[in-house]
Order: sequence, then structure tokens, then C-alpha cells
Amino acid sequence: MSIKGVILDWAGTAVDYGCFAPVAVFIEVFANKGIDITWEEARKPMGMLKIDHLRTLCEMERIAGLWEDKYGRTPNDVDVNEMYADFERLLFSILANYAEPIRGVIALMERLREQGIKIGSTTGYTFEMMKVVSAEAKKRGYAPDCLVTPDDVPAGRPYPWMIYENAIRLGLYPMKHMAKAGDTISDIQEGVNAGVWTVGILKGSSELGLTEAEVAACPPEELKEKLQAVELKYRAAGAHYVIDSIGELDTVIAEINARLAQGDKP
Repeated sequence: MSIKGVILDWAGTAVDYGCFAPVAVFIEVFANKGIDITWEEARKPMGMLKIDHLRTLCEMERIAGLWEDKYGRTPNDVDVNEMYADFERLLFSILANYAEPIRGVIALMERLREQGIKIGSTTGYTFEMMKVVSAEAKKRGYAPDCLVTPDDVPAGRPYPWMIYENAIRLGLYPMKHMAKAGDTISDIQEGVNAGVWTVGILKGSSELGLTEAEVAACPPEELKEKLQAVELKYRAAGAHYVIDSIGELDTVIAEINARLAQGDKP
């Protein structure tokens, strides 16, 4: 009775500390349409399939209002598709620069594999985007056993299909023997909906939205408040555990194993 597989998110969890690549591009895409959106707005739907993320931004009340003020109507599917084409063009031009593994994740993988735990992954990036990210991450030492993108399943997060596909490919069952770790609310929802143990990560996360240098420079009390605010969001979304950084995941797995031995389940 123990965890047999771990499913990790990519940007903000395993690579790209702070999940900065897509955020900057979303802001630029809207700026190209004459609409100024904030970093907070750009991050809010993070973890979703990117066209769904873009569509969700367009549906936000303030952004839709700005669009109506400028164009006399709210954004439609034509607008979304035009902006998504712009998003892909801009993202692919920078994506290879945002595949650096987050501190602690490679050592974590080694420890997990020593325990016989398989490592899967899900993402909000498309298959074509992940070809770039996964290849660059592999050069730097990060390569999970399985990668599933929204293109492989009927829908991306918060639906559980990517986790189910990982389970199929890795031969993992029942679902209570799996854990999902991520850095966005949609990550947590994905894990909860799949019926697996679900872990939110604080430092390096999109929800925190700080670089590693900014985290190090942040006054302790201020950082504590920021981390607590993110933890509350994860807990409200249903996270079973919240950890400081990705490198601590195996300590949580030890706790889950103890609970499984007692007959607990997610």
C-alpha cells in the first residue's frame, strides 16, 4: 500500500521557476490589440490549455469591458483565434529559454526512482510546445517517464483526462496510489477530479509569481504572508498537501504511504 506514481506539472513546477514564459506573452498579445491586462489577470487561468486560458481572459469582466470600450463589442471567437495565433508565434520564439529545471527536481526524480515510483507529467502546453520544452529540459537532466498534453485527450485541465492517460501508459492503478503535484489552481482541480492525492507547490509557482531572486530578497514576514495566501487558494481548491518547494515532495509521499497503510484514500 504505497504511492506507485507521481504526476508533475511542467512550467512553474518542474521547469521555468515562477512560470514566466506564457504570462509575458499573454500580456503582449493583448497589448497588440490595444488592451492592457495585468500580471495578476494573465496568471489567473494558468495551467489550462493555452487557447482556453486566452478565452477565459477574454471573459473576465474588466478585460471584456476594456475590449467593448475600444471595439464596441466583447471579444468573439475570431478575436480569440487571431490572438492565439499571435500567442503561438511569440511563445515559440522564446520557449526554449524557459526550460531550466527548478532547483531540487532532478534530485527528487532520482530519489523517487530509487523507490520504484514512476514519474508522469501533464501540462497546459500543446504537444508542439512541449516538443520544445521537453527536449530542452532533457538536455538539462529532466526527463519524466511519461508526458501527456491536452492534445492527447478530449480536454485539458481541470478535467482529469491527462492524469488518466498517464495512468494507462504507466500501468498505474488504483488512482489512490498516485499523487499529482502542481503550481496552479487548475493543477489542483485536475488532481482532485482524478481522485489522486494532490499537492500544491509554493515557491517557484505561477500562483506566487516571483523569480527565485525575488523570493530570496523578499523580507521574511512579507514572503510568509504571500506564501500563506497561495496556500489558502490551494486548500480551497481541495489540495491534500501544500509544500514549500518541489524538492520536498517525497516527504509528503512518506506521509501518504502511512495513510494508505491505515486504509485512507484521497
